[in-house]
Amino acid sequence: MTIDEHLAAQKTELDQLRPLTRASIIELERWYDVELTYTSNAIEGNTLTRSETAIVLEKGFTVSGKPLRDHMEAVGHKDALDYIRALALHNEPIHEMAVRQIHHLLLARSAPDHAGSYSKVQRMISGSSLILPSPGEIGPLMSDFGRWLSEAPVNAETAFAAHEKLVRIHPFTDGNGRTARLLMNLVLFKSGYPPVVIGPEHRLDYISGLEAVQLRNDHDAYRHFMTERLAASLDHYISVLRKAL
Repeated sequence: MTIDEHLAAQKTELDQLRPLTRASIIELERWYDVELTYTSNAIEGNTLTRSETAIVLEKGFTVSGKPLRDHMEAVGHKDALDYIRALALHNEPIHEMAVRQIHHLLLARSAPDHAGSYSKVQRMISGSSLILPSPGEIGPLMSDFGRWLSEAPVNAETAFAAHEKLVRIHPFTDGNGRTARLLMNLVLFKSGYPPVVIGPEHRLDYISGLEAVQLRNDHDAYRHFMTERLAASLDHYISVLRKAL
């Protein structure tokens, strides 16, 4: 069975388990609150551990010896995650302003001066030779991106493409990767999938896949990586639902 066939079989099984009970939804959302926040922030250098992230989100406590910014990034990610969950419930296209709102919520607590605003300085990606668009190109590129996003079919392929396209534009001074991952998961939510979790242990393969697309126009490695991560999320999601039966 190919990875695509496996993914299709998983999605069919998930659909057969619906409608989900409220208790199952709450349990899964609580787990993903911590897992998505910890992993997405950790990839970008946040020092909170998985258990520390849970303490911050669930108890509202601060962790001794950890930077205040790291705490604010965790709470900001949870704010943005709550927003995309709510947005996914509405049968409406995703527009450019939704992307800016995700970014605004993500950075409002940790870097309010940049929250929701396109960068006015030239950005560079450390360790990459990719040449990013100039500040003057960002507005038109994001308008085009928003138009494509609002018209694209709502499925996993669009979710993966939306992530790659936004990272390629890199419109914000900070938080581009976190915003792109949240946007991808918004499309997945609207498609009836669980979110993709990309942890720090996956960082090398993740970056390699993105670079293959952006530098060599080779989509195979990137798509394979994302498909595997989605399959892993489906495995976890379905196993939790089975236990609840």
